[in-house]
Amino acid sequence: MKTNKKQILGWIAVCITIAISSLWAYWGSIENFHEGWYSTSFFENLFMLVFQYSLITIIFIVLAQVALQWKLIGLILHIVLAGFSVWFFSGANFFVVGLMIVIPILLLGALYYFGAPKPLILAKGLVAGIPLLVFLAISIPLGIKVSNRLNDNQDGMRIVEGNGVTLIWAPRGPGWPDQGMTWVEAQERCRYLSEDGTTIMDEVQNIWRLPTVEEAVCSMMLHGENAGGVWNAEDQIAVYEKTPDKESPLWDVYSQVIYYWTSQTYPNDEQRAYIIVYHGGVHSKMKIDGQSYLSFRAVKDVPSNEG
Repeated sequence: MKTNKKQILGWIAVCITIAISSLWAYWGSIENFHEGWYSTSFFENLFMLVFQYSLITIIFIVLAQVALQWKLIGLILHIVLAGFSVWFFSGANFFVVGLMIVIPILLLGALYYFGAPKPLILAKGLVAGIPLLVFLAISIPLGIKVSNRLNDNQDGMRIVEGNGVTLIWAPRGPGWPDQGMTWVEAQERCRYLSEDGTTIMDEVQNIWRLPTVEEAVCSMMLHGENAGGVWNAEDQIAVYEKTPDKESPLWDVYSQVIYYWTSQTYPNDEQRAYIIVYHGGVHSKMKIDGQSYLSFRAVKDVPSNEG
């Protein structure tokens, strides 16, 4: 009976580890190819994949492997991880951190210490194998998709025609920066941008602006063709004939930026404005947000003699 209890406790620990590591493998793979994998260096992308987006998965797999082989060392490592979590999330609500992170880690360590799943080789194989399969199932198709993105290496001004919308999009530079920018900063940049979009002038020019939500949606493209985007303002949703991607001519494949500001403020909340994601999604963000992946690309109307 005692042996059965140890096996049950051990397999509960194994199942918990598999669930946690598989969930993070799934999330990490998606996030890696959503906001990551933008460097021109394959090895830099690989480094981010492993040490930024897959780190938690790796930690739980390693902890489990150690705990299955050496119970006391495994318990100590779980305690160390729990302590590190208390320090790392010191600014967060300890009630939340304690219930969702610290206590579960300690309980997991205790389960491995008092449990003994049999056969051991099967437990070790499942702990490492299932998250790896999840990781590969998500990463391989996303990796193929990202590798096929259109990049025409043209970063000058572009005339882009959409569903009834034709705009000139700013060239790489102050009107299309590769850095985070708040909504207000983006608006100000546009106001002072020179006609060719390469210089910030001392006086207001009012030539460039941020696109409206509808203009951005209608301009989105996939593999050099318009994605057939339509903005439903009433339901606040964008619908496409084909899902856009982070490609030329609107996006820089090798930029960290995956969100562009639009000119429109979110209804009933002056503190928020609409953004558009490279895959066509439209959301709202606080106007004071300026993370490295959130920026803008200025637009201007096409002169009548060029239309």
